[in-house]
Amino acid sequence: MARKRLSITLLTLFLFLSFGLKMASAADREQQQIMADLRMLQLQTQELHTTMLALADAIQNVNVTVTEQASISRKTFADTQVMMNTVGDGIRILREKLDDTNVRVASFSQEIEALRVSIPRMPIPTTDDSLAEQPTSLEAETVAAAPVAPASPTTIPGVSPQRLYDMAFADYAAGQWALAITGFEAYITAFPRSTQADDAQFYIGQTYYNDGKYQDAQEAFNTAITTYPDGDVLPEAYYKRGLSLDRQGDTEEALASFQILIDRYPNSTMTTLAQQAINRLTRPAR
Repeated sequence: MARKRLSITLLTLFLFLSFGLKMASAADREQQQIMADLRMLQLQTQELHTTMLALADAIQNVNVTVTEQASISRKTFADTQVMMNTVGDGIRILREKLDDTNVRVASFSQEIEALRVSIPRMPIPTTDDSLAEQPTSLEAETVAAAPVAPASPTTIPGVSPQRLYDMAFADYAAGQWALAITGFEAYITAFPRSTQADDAQFYIGQTYYNDGKYQDAQEAFNTAITTYPDGDVLPEAYYKRGLSLDRQGDTEEALASFQILIDRYPNSTMTTLAQQAINRLTRPAR
């Protein structure tokens, strides 16, 4: 009986040990698989880390390249802007020099014209076969003694048109009305085709107006309007003519002159003054 129990006990122990060994073997294989999986994860993590580092380096290189390109672009743009400014300044300087050259050429042309006008024309000598008909000595002395009336020059010899105009305008600015009118008339007579001839005619009217000679002023402004239809002083000439007529008490003609100015030159600065004058003349008396 005791031997049978011992056998059962031994058998049970054997089975238990066998089962324990199997369980231990199975646990060991599972642990090895886990360790292998962990090792694989570590390798993958290292590879991922390496890839991330490489990607970060690549991004850093791209950022550096972009920064360098942006810097180069900014420098190129700045250089281009400087070059454009330099070219613009050069063009402006050339334009100024060209304008100055044109002014000088026009001044030279006026100087030449002034010299041409101021040089007296020499009479053309004529040959006469009847030289025998010479005057007696008494007749020759009489002819030589006869006074010769000097020609009245229309302008000062050697004075350019601009100089002559400036002299007349200086007299106008100084309130020397008679001298100013004489100077402007001399300018128009000597240089009727000058670009400032219409201005000279206008200032003749303006001088008469300032001197209180409104009838003469009206006539001078009429001359400026009819003689120089393309002049740049026409709007002001119409306006000043209207004021001259108003000063003479001719309200109807004054209104007509103001209205012509408004109709023909609506964008002129004188149009506002003309409209104000019309409003003043047509305002009902209180």
